[in-house]
Amino acid sequence: MSEKLKVAVLGATGMVGQRFVSLLEDHPWFEVKVVAASPRSAGKTYEEAVGERWKMDTPMPAAVKDLQVMSVQEVTKVASQVDFVFSAVDMTKEEIREIEEAYALTETPVVSNNSAHRWTPDVPMIIPEINPEHTAVIEDQKKRLGVSRGFVAVKPNCSIQSYTPVLAAWQEYEPYEVVATTYQAISGAGKTFQDWPEMQGNIIPFIGGEEEKSEQEPLKIFGHIENGVIVKAELPVITTQCIRVPVLNGHTAAVFIRLREKATKEELIEKLRTFKGVPQDMKLPSAPARFIQYLEEDNRPQVALDVDYERGMGVSIGRLREDSVYDWKFVGLSHNTLRGAAGGAVLCAELLKEQGYISAR
Repeated sequence: MSEKLKVAVLGATGMVGQRFVSLLEDHPWFEVKVVAASPRSAGKTYEEAVGERWKMDTPMPAAVKDLQVMSVQEVTKVASQVDFVFSAVDMTKEEIREIEEAYALTETPVVSNNSAHRWTPDVPMIIPEINPEHTAVIEDQKKRLGVSRGFVAVKPNCSIQSYTPVLAAWQEYEPYEVVATTYQAISGAGKTFQDWPEMQGNIIPFIGGEEEKSEQEPLKIFGHIENGVIVKAELPVITTQCIRVPVLNGHTAAVFIRLREKATKEELIEKLRTFKGVPQDMKLPSAPARFIQYLEEDNRPQVALDVDYERGMGVSIGRLREDSVYDWKFVGLSHNTLRGAAGGAVLCAELLKEQGYISAR
């Protein structure tokens, strides 16, 4: 495309907002034109507003340093300057639902990293390789909102990215029961070890709201559209435990699974290695060339070695073996702030652009 689509990042000063800003530097289709945050940051340059709180490994992109931060509450003013927005605002769920819908009502598409709209029945929750067809529900959402162009789409929780793709790859074997324990990095809480020194050498066996998300969100992803809403799937039944561990980036999952249809280990691994979706077929800019890699070594995947697989947009699986209680068990790993957060949302926006839902005003 000759001219890039203009983007605003809402909640641009937080960790996920910073990740959006970093990922969109030199993006072939999108360009950050507006950074918006809380009213207390409004009027400062982006560099001033972030100050010493820049948490990315790479330097702040030069193109955004001098952008004047706008208030996310100035909905009409922000929306008038861009083609669509990414949302990473830090508010209550009720406030997020209200402000994201307010942007949609200005005829501005919203691609959100937040959880507030994940269970709004006509809002698609997308892993682009798995359920790209769910974007069709946007037409019903537009009718409800009374708009022609605006809508809200969301990506799912970071904790499910390390095992839900496996369930998708094995769909023909009919997974019906899953037990997963996730070991989740501190960046999932928007923290670094400088912010959260008490996490060094520590494990916390509770992350508020995370287990419900981990158990229920895959069911919406595997659901179907009926009468203008997404009806969640009944299977597989999923139960989880979510644990915070002293790792900066990367969510690991230890998973046990039952399948209705028999499969060999070799067949299951082949399904993982060959699994692909619309992003790979379309060669979307942020799509991994290979979505899932299977690692043969007994001590893989490891965060230190594998979290950045496919620029953090791929999923690493290992230790697949038969189990004495369930049918199979395996270990999965995904990058929680790339595939699991901002990167997944950017890929979702790329899909929506190619499907015609996001375009220049």
